[in-house]
Amino acid sequence: MDAPTITSQPASGVERSQKRPPIYKVLLHNDNYNKREYVVKVLLKVVEQITVDDAVTCMQEAHETGVALVVACPQDNAERYCEGLRLNGLTSTIEPGGC
Repeated sequence: MDAPTITSQPASGVERSQKRPPIYKVLLHNDNYNKREYVVKVLLKVVEQITVDDAVTCMQEAHETGVALVVACPQDNAERYCEGLRLNGLTSTIEPGGC
């Protein structure tokens, strides 16, 4: 004897798909005040998922080109990272759009 098949549906009978939040880019801008080592230290402190190698690359890119992408993430995280970088004396902005 086969076991009965049970299917579940949402209470409303309509399937809901979760919409992903819009992605924002956190940008680091070069400045003439902070030492490179300090910039790397702040990136590692503020952006939890960044590696040492990525922090160094980000710092170097900002130094050479004027701006670098730190991370792309949902808006609330982007705002938190940007504010954290600013509170530590770095110049940072966010803008819509992922990588």
